[in-house]
Amino acid sequence: MSNTYTTIQGDMWDSIAFSQLGSEAYTDRLMNLNPQYLGYYTFPAGIVLKLPDPAEDVGDALPPWKQVVG
Repeated sequence: MSNTYTTIQGDMWDSIAFSQLGSEAYTDRLMNLNPQYLGYYTFPAGIVLKLPDPAEDVGDALPPWKQVVG
């Protein structure tokens, strides 16, 4: 997986989190990594966003019975 994502016209924070990271639960983390773009509700094409590493946040994104231990 790439560490960046280039937006297409009409992308939104939650749709990017879902399509690139697998869950809307990563929306806050995605927004925190890209504070300079918080003014966008829908994106124009061509904005390069940093993506969080979903492995680092697995504890927050999954229920306890799905978390990897160790």
